[in-house]
Formats: sequence, C-alpha cells, structure tokens
Amino acid sequence: MPNSSTHLYIHFIWATWDRMPWITVEREARLHSCIWRECESLNCQPLAIGGIENHVHVLVRMHASIRVAELAQQMKGASSHFVNHAMPDDVPFRWQGGYGALSVSLSHVRRVGNYIRAQKQHHAEHKLWPALEKVHEEAD
Repeated sequence: MPNSSTHLYIHFIWATWDRMPWITVEREARLHSCIWRECESLNCQPLAIGGIENHVHVLVRMHASIRVAELAQQMKGASSHFVNHAMPDDVPFRWQGGYGALSVSLSHVRRVGNYIRAQKQHHAEHKLWPALEKVHEEAD
C-alpha cells in the first residue's frame, strides 16, 4: 500500500522487575536512546520517553506493519540487552513481564507527550494521571 497513512498513537508503560530502582541517572539517557532507536528501526516514530527509576513511559506513532505486542517486546528486549551488555552491574537488569498500552487520540498527543517528558516532576509533586500510571501495575 504505497499511499497508506496511519495515525495510530500508543502510550506504552512498563516497569522494572519487582519495581527495582534500576533506571539510574547514569543509565537513563542511554536507555531512553536505545528505546528510541529500536522504535525507529521498526519504522515507528517515537514522540516522547520519560519515567522514573522503576518504570518508563513511551509515546509512539505506530507503523501499520507492526503489532503493539511486537513493538513492546522489541523495545523491552533491546533495552534490557543493551543495559546488561553496555552498562553491566552486579545485578542483571530486567523488565517486568507485562506492559500497559493505551491508545491516544491525535488531539491528546501533545498533552500526553508533555506528561511523559515531565515524569520526574509529576512524581515528585504527586501530580499524576492515575489512569496513565496504573496501567503498568495492572500488567503485572
């Protein structure tokens, strides 16, 4: 379908294994960069990545050729492999088994993206969107 165009926006959320605080300041930028590159390698457009020490949020414009579950698996797998090989620690880095995924309407993409980019501030000030934070807990 050479002239196809999709506007499918998905907000992914997933946590570290047992909610361990493994996303350190030293790891965060490189971890987010790895997730970003993995999205792009699958022809998806990452729009925002953020989180705190025990979970991550990613907003992506999906490509029509990939399934939501496939993108989640690839983002989690590539980033876990990267951390364990490029930034090893005494304890192997792992993500939880599940993930949350919410569809986002085009009219809310900017607002959700801003929320994701300001995760540290929102958590510090306890100004969270419960629906967006609870999804990764339900995925366990």
